[in-house]
Amino acid sequence: MTAPPTTPRLPGGDALTRIGHPSPPLREEDASPHTFPDGGTWRTEIPSVEGPEALGTVLKESARLGLPVHRISQGSGVWMLGDAEITEMLESCAERDIELCLFTGPRGTWDIGGSTRTDSGGAGLRARGHDGLAGCVEDALRATALGVRCLLVADEGVLWTLHRLREAGELPAGTTLKLSALTGPVNPASYAVYERLGADSLNVPSDLTPAHLTEIRRVSRAPMDLYIEAPDDLGGYVRMYETAELIRRGAPLYLKFGLSKSPGIYPYGAHLRDHTLATARERVRRGRLVLDLLARHGADGGMSPLGSRLPGDLSRFPVPEGDPA
Repeated sequence: MTAPPTTPRLPGGDALTRIGHPSPPLREEDASPHTFPDGGTWRTEIPSVEGPEALGTVLKESARLGLPVHRISQGSGVWMLGDAEITEMLESCAERDIELCLFTGPRGTWDIGGSTRTDSGGAGLRARGHDGLAGCVEDALRATALGVRCLLVADEGVLWTLHRLREAGELPAGTTLKLSALTGPVNPASYAVYERLGADSLNVPSDLTPAHLTEIRRVSRAPMDLYIEAPDDLGGYVRMYETAELIRRGAPLYLKFGLSKSPGIYPYGAHLRDHTLATARERVRRGRLVLDLLARHGADGGMSPLGSRLPGDLSRFPVPEGDPA
């Protein structure tokens, strides 16, 4: 891909200007000053890939449509996969130099606690009690022992604990920790705190405005994950025409290709097979549509090389020796 022009063509811009409706200028000071360590400003992610069969569907469809994929993520959790399934997924991703990210352990929404069923949502996805925390740690240890090097986390305590384990050498040093979209920070201060707790990649809610992304980039360079199309439980937003501006404001940014108007599939099992495979194919197609749109507007430059996965140097809270979990 070629580097983008200094100012990408805005959607409908030339035609609107000719009839007296010019687009507002892009302000230089709104652009993110940050990139991935490889110099790229964006990478791609296909989420909700729940097992080897769904992964095979994604890989086949991405090859057919020519969609570059940097990361595959799964939402049901390590505990919903057998060792052989995880190994098969790892091998398939390794053949194509794609990062595999698996969710860690128990979460409140599946727990016996009733507060998540109330109108307030209670504590949401957070791991309840010591046993919830320990289950997430067990998932992390098992997954990394099999070779997984990216873990999805939905609880700040779990995040801090896994970061401490990584610092102590209990988890491989190259393991990256990705913050869940359902935990995502909505302001610059909370984004910076999650980075310092150990997050290497942070999902932000899909309704943040471009101005919000600029505010975050003034305090943090930690990679950001954003659904260009969000699942219904995250709002169902479709922001394809904003993609170039979201990259400009939010870089370094993972473009996540979700799917609206689609029932949830977590926790996945064979009873959801047909729906899961169909939506896996459609997520790839949606990704192809987004990259085609970027190309039409001269904004498809800046993609990280395939195989890139590390976030670069980030800010962390110090880990005191003997600090309790």
